[in-house]
Amino acid sequence: MDAALRSMRTAHGTTMARQAKTILQGGLQLAVMANVIPANPVRDVQSLRSKTRPKGATALSADQLRTLLAEIRASEYCAGNDLADPLIILMATGLRRSELLALRWSDFDANAGTLTVTGKLVRATGAGLQRIDEAKTAAGMRTVALPSFAVTALRHRQGRDYVGQQLMIFPSTAGTWRDPNNFGKQWRAVRDDLGVPGVTTHSFRKTMATLIDDNGLSARVGADQLGHAKVSMTQDRYMARGKVHHEVADLLDATISDE
Repeated sequence: MDAALRSMRTAHGTTMARQAKTILQGGLQLAVMANVIPANPVRDVQSLRSKTRPKGATALSADQLRTLLAEIRASEYCAGNDLADPLIILMATGLRRSELLALRWSDFDANAGTLTVTGKLVRATGAGLQRIDEAKTAAGMRTVALPSFAVTALRHRQGRDYVGQQLMIFPSTAGTWRDPNNFGKQWRAVRDDLGVPGVTTHSFRKTMATLIDDNGLSARVGADQLGHAKVSMTQDRYMARGKVHHEVADLLDATISDE
C-alpha cells in the first residue's frame, strides 16, 4: 500500500496521492467495521508530504537592501508613481501593506522618530476600500521606532504640496486611501528593473525578521516590531509587551543608511 501510493505521488503528484489515500482509508475502514479485515492498512502508510517546501517570500541580505534603497531613490518610475517613500518605510519597518497604506500623518511623531500603527485597510463588500481602527492581531497596534533615513524621508514628504496636506501619509492620486493591490502591481512592474525580480512587498517583513535574528536581537523584539501576537507562551507571560524598540531603528541605520 505504501509503495503504491508513493509510486502514484511520483507519477501524478502529491495532491492526487493524498486524495487516493483518503479514499482508500475511508473504504477500508468500512471493511474493518464489517469485520472483513482486522485492521486498516492505510494507517501504516507514511505521510505523503510534498518533497519540496512551498517557496515563501525572499529575504534580502544587508548588502542587497542597501543597494535596493539606492536603486529605489534613483528610479524615475518610483518617483513618478509615488513608490519611493512607501517602499522606504516598508524597508524601515517591516509593516504589512494594509498597515502601511493606512498610516495617517497623526501616526507619525517626527520628534520621537516613531510611527504608530493604529489601523489597517480592508475591502468591505459594497463599500470598497475602508480604513478600520483594528490590526490583524492585538499586538498589531504598536509603535515602531524609525531609522533616521526613514524619518528624513517622512519629514521631506510632509513638507510637500498635496501629500503633506492629506489625512493619510500615502494617498492615492485622487486623495483617497491607496489600494494595496494596486500598490503591489506597481511594485511588480518595477522590481525587475531594480534588480530584485523575486522580491515581493512581503519580503521586506521577512527581511526585517531575518536582520533582527542575525544581529542577536530577541524573538520578542521581532514579534513586537512586526506585530505578531505570540512568540511562545513563556515569552508572552514573562517578557514585556508593547515596547518601542529603538535598537531595531539603530540596526537599520547601521545596516543600510547612507546618512
